[in-house]
Amino acid sequence: MWFARRFLSSVAQRSHYAGRSGLFRRPQHCSLPELELRYLQCTCCWRSRVPVAGFETLDATLSSSSSSSEPCKEDSRPLDACYTSEQRDVILQLLNTATPAELASVKLLRGRKSLNIVEYRTKNGPFKTLESVVNVPLLKHKSAVTVFNSILDPVKKERKVRIQLAKFIRPEVDRSWLEDANTIVSVVCGTNKIAWAHVDRGMKVLDWQQLECPNFLRGTYMASSYLNDVTGVVALLPSADFYIIEKPSISAQNTTLFPIMAHLRTVEAMLFALLEPRNLQPESNIPPRVLNMMRTAVGRHFGLMVGESRTSGAATVRRLMTESVTQKLPRINFPPELLVKYRNHFQMGSKRGGEELCDALLQAVTFYELLSESSS
Repeated sequence: MWFARRFLSSVAQRSHYAGRSGLFRRPQHCSLPELELRYLQCTCCWRSRVPVAGFETLDATLSSSSSSSEPCKEDSRPLDACYTSEQRDVILQLLNTATPAELASVKLLRGRKSLNIVEYRTKNGPFKTLESVVNVPLLKHKSAVTVFNSILDPVKKERKVRIQLAKFIRPEVDRSWLEDANTIVSVVCGTNKIAWAHVDRGMKVLDWQQLECPNFLRGTYMASSYLNDVTGVVALLPSADFYIIEKPSISAQNTTLFPIMAHLRTVEAMLFALLEPRNLQPESNIPPRVLNMMRTAVGRHFGLMVGESRTSGAATVRRLMTESVTQKLPRINFPPELLVKYRNHFQMGSKRGGEELCDALLQAVTFYELLSESSS
């Protein structure tokens, strides 16, 4: 009974709209308020407006009003018609031959999109038309247009120096002095070892070794014992234009690591005192021979940072050693005897303790490469 009364009431109410065109006309007795039209923006060009309402269907009046604002036709336009034959050849050549790394340099093709392109052309063959690129997952019409334009007119960004020269070297010295250096010795201190790498400006390793320091972190930091160990290392260090000593990145706020920080700073101060000429006058035009390099600077240069923490560089050193043999122009050159000596030294799970050796070598490479970048 309730349903029947509801149905008859609705029929009677519709009789008020007889002769009226459109659902949104004001009724004769103003029993319903006037409804306000709402609009959605075209997601292609964001200029056209499509009127909608809160009902499932629109009346004839609404359809006629929407015809005045034509929807965007960019999606229906063939992609191949937007470019000349020469431009299409350039775009298809890159999409059909580029590696995922090369595709990632194109705007919007980073991450999964570049892999999807390679997987699609491997499965379906090379792209023959620009329109076929839209079939690649995650690439639609608008994204494809941006990709094509980026291929034809790549944005040339100036190569930025990741770390400025003044930020990774202390004390600050004139860059010309650093550029004139023929060789450097990179020194890194650990909890029970000191390692060093002697590298020339041609990126050739001249010496690379470490020495055990049995008195480190024993007792209460006996100055005489520390001095004996550090003096023994300094006596073995080769002559060089500059000695680069790693600057620890342990925060003084972390009280649990304060003993390690005090140990590293003590050894660092002794190395500065023993390696720097004592007759050097502050006003003389002679550069300091001992410099500091921030540990985090080396980590950022080789991508070894996880947040604010530095990870192991053993895998990076193994790769550098392999490239020294397999590549014609390697990043750094190792003598055969050093390759034989350390070929199994940095394997996963090795107990030989080669972290200091890794850090000393990576610090030397970072010094020369950052110096070259900041000079260009």
